[in-house]
Amino acid sequence: MTQLEYDGKAPPFGRSMLKYFAFDPNYVNLNHGSYGSLPLPVLAACNKLTMHVEANPDRFVRIEQKELITKCREQIAKFVGAKTDEIVLVRNTSHGINTIMRSFEWNSGDVIVTCNTTYEAMSVLARFLHDGPNHPEVSQFVIQWPTSHAAIVAGYRAHLRAIPRHDGQKVVALIDSITSVPGALMPWQALVQVCKQEGVYSLIDGAHSIGQEMNINLGVADPDFWVSNCHKWLYAKRGCAVMFVAERNQGIVKSSFPTSKVYISPPDRSFPGQSFIEQYDWNGTIDFVPPLSITAALEFRAWLGGERAINSYCHDMAMRGGVHLAKLLGTRVMDETGEFTLNMVNVQIPLSPNVRASTRIIDMFNQKMLAPTNRETKVSAGIFYHNTSWWARCSVQIWTELEDFEVLGDVLKEVCREVMRETQA
Repeated sequence: MTQLEYDGKAPPFGRSMLKYFAFDPNYVNLNHGSYGSLPLPVLAACNKLTMHVEANPDRFVRIEQKELITKCREQIAKFVGAKTDEIVLVRNTSHGINTIMRSFEWNSGDVIVTCNTTYEAMSVLARFLHDGPNHPEVSQFVIQWPTSHAAIVAGYRAHLRAIPRHDGQKVVALIDSITSVPGALMPWQALVQVCKQEGVYSLIDGAHSIGQEMNINLGVADPDFWVSNCHKWLYAKRGCAVMFVAERNQGIVKSSFPTSKVYISPPDRSFPGQSFIEQYDWNGTIDFVPPLSITAALEFRAWLGGERAINSYCHDMAMRGGVHLAKLLGTRVMDETGEFTLNMVNVQIPLSPNVRASTRIIDMFNQKMLAPTNRETKVSAGIFYHNTSWWARCSVQIWTELEDFEVLGDVLKEVCREVMRETQA
């Protein structure tokens, strides 16, 4: 990063933050949660590192990269309250969860527990494993809003206890820390404890957690596995994620994906988790800039004022913006109490429930909102269907102001009318 980019105190959050991002001036980004948004100072650090790598790739790969990756692992481990040797860096959350889930030696009668709110790619992964040899069963727990954390925990416990159990059976629970759609904070720490009490492995899909969820302390929560994207809310370069595997479970994840040259066959290991860390230091040629951008992202966040300042602004704006948008649309927010809301807010949109949920409808919204032919303004928010209603998931960031919700509201009114007209034609 350059001195110019860090000259003086950070400006206040809101519009003044837009100069630190590369957005099209006609683009209103209320969908940061999907793909992240790379700050220009972090991008500058990435470009500088890229030039350093390309100046001497052999020196970087053979001498420098391991030390730099270890530094990032140490920083992230401290950030999430874990031991450094329980943390490795992978491409994205889906990559990490696939690595873990495909590492289990599944047997007939084993069970994978998902939710109706599980991220679609992870639900499909569970189905894929079911379709494979020994096909573990898939058991789905259903969450419908309105609800409460207490109701979810009680219902989840009952769901696990209703699964027929037998000796030697593995039950693996895939739990979101923050669901994708709707964007909602789950009582995942309490669900981890339920899993422990019921003899169930807990795998936490924390794709939206790091950088949005405060005070992640994996040492206290003690899940079996936890994976989170660093390029969504933490401001790192796409794509990189942190994968936590508790020391007690590192023998389960026998191989990185792809398998590293330092893989050791289990019978030849001096302890079950031997070579776990080393396999992720090198398992093939990649662009090392995204995982190494974590250091620059953390530096930028510290300059902004730190985690509490960032997330206090975003949470407050999400709460106020959601109410404001609902009033403009004549609808409601999904989470009226705020129990499920961090920096994403879900607002019902004025689209008839008679418009059935389908990929086609979502594609229509994406096209009309992001590539309109009748206006210059482009706006993004996550559109989804839940419990007989259509909703918009709005991700709030340090550049967001109430005016952004007003822009979104005007566009949603227009697009909803267009979708209704075209689907009824």
